[in-house]
Amino acid sequence: MATWKNLDKLAAFDKLAGLKNHVDIKEAMTGENGAVRVAKYSTPMAEGLSFNYAAKEVDDTVLAALADLAKEAELTDKFAELYNGAIINTGEKRHVLHHLARRQLGEDVIVDGVNKRDFYVSQQEKAADFAKKVHAGEVTNEAGEKFTTVVQIGIGGSDLGPRALYIALENWAKANNTAKMEAKFISNVDPDDAAAVLNSIDVAHSLFIVVSKSGTTLETLTNAAFVKDALTKEGLDPSKHMLAVTSETSPLAKSDEYLEAFFMDDFIGGRFSSSSAVGGVVLSLAFGPDIFARVLNGAAEEDKLATNENILENPDMLDALIGVYERNVQGYPSTTVLPYSQALSRFPAHLQQCDMESNGKSVNRFGEPVDYVTGPTIFGEPGTNGQHSFYQLLHQGTDIIPLQFVGFKDSQIGMDVEIEGSTSQKKLCANVAAQIVAFACGKDDEDLNKKFDGGRPSSIIIGKQLTPESLGALLAHFENKIMFQGFLWNVNSFDQEGVQLGKVLAKRVLAHDTDGALKAYSDLLEI
Repeated sequence: MATWKNLDKLAAFDKLAGLKNHVDIKEAMTGENGAVRVAKYSTPMAEGLSFNYAAKEVDDTVLAALADLAKEAELTDKFAELYNGAIINTGEKRHVLHHLARRQLGEDVIVDGVNKRDFYVSQQEKAADFAKKVHAGEVTNEAGEKFTTVVQIGIGGSDLGPRALYIALENWAKANNTAKMEAKFISNVDPDDAAAVLNSIDVAHSLFIVVSKSGTTLETLTNAAFVKDALTKEGLDPSKHMLAVTSETSPLAKSDEYLEAFFMDDFIGGRFSSSSAVGGVVLSLAFGPDIFARVLNGAAEEDKLATNENILENPDMLDALIGVYERNVQGYPSTTVLPYSQALSRFPAHLQQCDMESNGKSVNRFGEPVDYVTGPTIFGEPGTNGQHSFYQLLHQGTDIIPLQFVGFKDSQIGMDVEIEGSTSQKKLCANVAAQIVAFACGKDDEDLNKKFDGGRPSSIIIGKQLTPESLGALLAHFENKIMFQGFLWNVNSFDQEGVQLGKVLAKRVLAHDTDGALKAYSDLLEI
């Protein structure tokens, strides 16, 4: 079994720490040096993607030190233990099995006599069969008419990942004639969220998926009640319109208030659940189960690369190692994710949760305080919009913030126009190329207001086109990166105790069991 140690107890980390500011990225990326680096520092990913880290502050010396760190931290062994069923979630004493939902990795994991891989696949098959019946008109509303819209009701991982994936493929599916149903999402307990969605759809022709593993999530159940009330007011039977994605032991599982129930379990955390029924039901209804299967296939292919011991052939591990170097050696507090693809407009929000909920920890996996920084702040917006927003701080602010670009050579739809000698897609790609060099190399000017120091490190994931397969690979890349960084920091990336305290206090407020500041704020808000 692998040995779990804090990052600062690893000899390889001490050597890595001695390489602070080892590479002057401005000098390294200027002139022909930059061209050589772009060709040299690139690693293939699955489904035609590639991870190019030429504009990161690494060279062969730093990479060798990172390889030593990966070996001493036993990252490959720890990953193998995870997908083969070890209790990696130490806080809740649970397995971590979201990779099994992608079917192709590791041994079968048997828990209480249940083959978990078979369980996850059975739920995907159940979702696929149900979606096909809806699309064929075998499952209809009370009037015998087809459903045209599906609405997912959930919060956190039940919303962010599935929503990001839906938006990423919505226009691609329309262009490729695979769009089956429109999807909408209700997440915020703010009644304006649910009202806005309900006012935008024909509820009589809509299916609603209530996603709650426990079946007790306050925000989700409140929104479900909101929707049931709206259906009833329309003279409709909510039980003919409502689906549940939940655990087999939750109150929703056997309720006759739901047309059908699909199951998940505690071994797939919410933020890693897009590969499970949490993403599978809504995406299979929206695009067809074959498209969801293609997303899973892309993720599974990227997972295979993540098992490679050679960090130069393992883009997920390499990205993680560079991130730890930036956070713990270079001292950078944040990372920004910048997809130059409008289809990925909600992908940074998904990664925000996935990364910050996983590695925003100050104790190690044994409950002991750590003496080093862990997860960075994650934020981002799609290019080129972000260029006209927060890039000012990225270029000339006092903090250096590493950047992760994502770009595609071709658009999803194929509609374009040539203006002033280039197409819109070429302009988009030109902008991302320009930004990488501008951040790295900067620009001298006697007017300090117009001077760019440069030295801002970045990487880019490049692909031909955003498809179901490349989207799956992209999803798995970041999930695996987050996992490897958690291993390096020796934190439990798979619990989220930090979300609980506010929930407990909110229940006290609603029960009018308050005093002190809690009562004062409750009174201010007239609760």
